[in-house]
Formats: sequence, structure tokens, C-alpha cells
Amino acid sequence: MNPAEVSPDRYASQLVEKRAFSEGFKFTAATMPGIAAWGMVAGMAMVKSGLTLWQALGMTMLVFAGSAQLAALPLIAAGAPEWVVFVTALVVNLRFVIFSAVIGPHFAHLPWFKRLWYGYFTADIMMGFFPYRFPAETLHHPAGKVGFYTGICYPNWFAWQGGSVIGILLAGQIPESWGIGFAGTMALLAIMITLTMNLAALAGVVVAAVVAIAAANFPYRLGLLVAVLAGMAAAMLVDLLIDQPAKEKAP
Repeated sequence: MNPAEVSPDRYASQLVEKRAFSEGFKFTAATMPGIAAWGMVAGMAMVKSGLTLWQALGMTMLVFAGSAQLAALPLIAAGAPEWVVFVTALVVNLRFVIFSAVIGPHFAHLPWFKRLWYGYFTADIMMGFFPYRFPAETLHHPAGKVGFYTGICYPNWFAWQGGSVIGILLAGQIPESWGIGFAGTMALLAIMITLTMNLAALAGVVVAAVVAIAAANFPYRLGLLVAVLAGMAAAMLVDLLIDQPAKEKAP
């Protein structure tokens, strides 16, 4: 749109959002190869779990939640009851309720359909960056928030879906000896480390890792579900006991 065709205030607002988009993209650019690698692992896992091409493509586009997908796939392959698959995916994704509670109020000024649209793109990486760029003190100052949010979420979505589609299409051609699963795990670890920014996050990571190892032999790989719940509980407890009092004392 030609700047001469819009009001000065609207043009200034658009300029702020464009700059915020660029800022968000710079924040997340280094994580994109890891996101794509992990998406490829998820894509291969869907096909090898018995899903058809179209089922796998539909799952990656509609679910768009790597941890929930990887938790549900072993259950699907093992013929677990549908309610077990559903509840497992639901519990693994409960963290998005927390994400929404933190980030959602910043977009309360938007129409519901826009909030629904942006909500679909919400990912773990957003929770790692958005609250630090826009803390609670900026709640009533919306400038730049949509741009920053989309600058992180849109590239993340394309990286994940690109990797996932490649994994789906090439699942039968990529030999196990390539170690794609191991490479994806290493990429995910690299992303996780960059997002572990406080004691609460560190506690959640450590507890989830310990529980996942201890519960590795649970049937239907439900140890992952237990580990997620334990990690979330540990992070929330540490945030309540340590981080929050520290924030209250800060000037």
C-alpha cells in the first residue's frame, strides 16, 4: 500500500509492526534448522507408525504440536483405545493453557477471529521470547506485539511444516543408518537450552528428564506423559517459591 494512501498514524503503526516482525525473525532465525530437523523426525514417525500419506499430512497441518504427535503415535501404532490417545495428547499440550494465560492478554484488543488465528501458530519457542520482549508491564501497550509474534511464529510454522512434509515424503527412502532421529534429538536439545532462561525452566527440564528416563519402560510410552506432567509441576512450583518472590522484591 502506498504510504500516501493511509493516514500518518496508521502508516507509523505499520512501520512499527514491520520492524517488530524483523526483530522477532532475528530472535528465532538460529533455531529454524533445529525446528526443521525435528519436524522431519515427526514426519517420518507418522509414516512409520502406519498413517497414510494424507493422514500424516493432515495430522501435521491440523495438530501442529510435535510433542503431542510423538506421544500419540506409539499409542496409535500399538492400537491403544482412542480415549487414551486423546487424553495423552491433551495432557501433553496442557502447557499451551499456561502459554495462553501469559500471552493472550496482550492480544485482548484484537477481534476473536484474529486471536484464534494467532493462537494456532503458538509454539514453545514463543513462550521463550515473547514474555521477555513484552513483560506484563507492557500489557496495555500493543505497539509491535503482533509484528514480533508473527515474526517468530510464521517462520517457525514454515520450518516445522517444511521439515515434516519432507520427512513424510522421504520416510521410506531415508535409511536408519543416517541417524535422523538422533540428529533431530540433538537439534531439539539445542533449542531447549537456549529457552532455559530461569530457575523454573531449568527445574522443569531436569525433573522431566529424570522422570522420562525412570519411566522409559512404561507401556505405550506413557512415561513421556508422566515426565511432561512432572516437569510442568516442578517448573510451576519453583516459579511460585523462588522466581515470584524475587520479582516482587525487584524495584
